[in-house]
Amino acid sequence: MTDVADRKARIREYKETPRPMGVFRVRNVPEGRSFVSASVDLRAILNRHLAQLRLGAHSVRELQQDWQRLGAEQFAFDALDTLEPSKDPGSDPKEDLKALEVMWRERLAAEGEQFYR
Repeated sequence: MTDVADRKARIREYKETPRPMGVFRVRNVPEGRSFVSASVDLRAILNRHLAQLRLGAHSVRELQQDWQRLGAEQFAFDALDTLEPSKDPGSDPKEDLKALEVMWRERLAAEGEQFYR
């Protein structure tokens, strides 16, 4: 296989590989406060939130303020749960992801976790 064909094959394989989806949180560790949400691509969304916080451009103002006040080392980025991709190519995981997010919010709230809005 030529280098170009090999490269194209690797790109196609990457694009066709399902991304891990599920529920994540950005946690202010010392204050026990979290931003919790769900995404169809956990790695990408966690990277996006980290980049926004580093640039001072996060949409959740209180989270951004705490990041600037406490520093990056006081925050944890976690994938809380993952959702297996459906075998049905036409399925939409949004409802399942939303239900999983609600479950995690309830669970964390029961443990005393506070949330950014």
